Amino acid sequence: MPQLKLNYFDFHGGRAEPARIALHMGGIAFEDHRFAFPEFAEFRKCTPFGQVPTLEVDGVHVTQCDAINRYVGKLAGLYPTDPLQALFCDEVMYVVEEASVRIGPTFRMSGEEQKAARLALVNGSMPVYLAWLQAQLQAHGGEFFADNRLTMADLKVFVDVRGLNSGRLDHVPADLVERVAPALNAHMDRITNLPGVQAYYEQFAAK
Repeated sequence: MPQLKLNYFDFHGGRAEPARIALHMGGIAFEDHRFAFPEFAEFRKCTPFGQVPTLEVDGVHVTQCDAINRYVGKLAGLYPTDPLQALFCDEVMYVVEEASVRIGPTFRMSGEEQKAARLALVNGSMPVYLAWLQAQLQAHGGEFFADNRLTMADLKVFVDVRGLNSGRLDHVPADLVERVAPALNAHMDRITNLPGVQAYYEQFAAK
């Protein structure tokens, strides 16, 4: 097994969280390198594009969160081997990532500028993404997004919905998912209650 080091901010959520959970659930040893936001200015100098997450595989620095997700998903048995099911898994991950890319610039805003930008998303693309994800979930049986089992797609949606429901995003209503795509909240609850996911978060509660 290669030596793995996953680099990302020190909080629960964001682009590295699906990989963190998958590695933990798969029992795969890795260094979970977390850093505070003020440390990022220095750390980013050693990254390929000045962004995180990155994964170091035997010392080789790899970028792009969904490439990382596919890799660790394969290691952990959470990525489909069937090409069509892998396509369905990738499709969902890319849609969630596209939504993240749209909201990303608002984190560098403040005040009325941020409010206007986020309300535009809440009243525009966000409900479209959420409704599409709900339709995909239902089209694939209602429990999982691909392969009739837990995959990286489920973990990526779980982390995203959990973040939207948290109330930590100013100007994004915490009940947006419930109003637009309630099946995604039911999905989030199912993933939350999986023993492997519970064990992942319990290790932090114990500290």
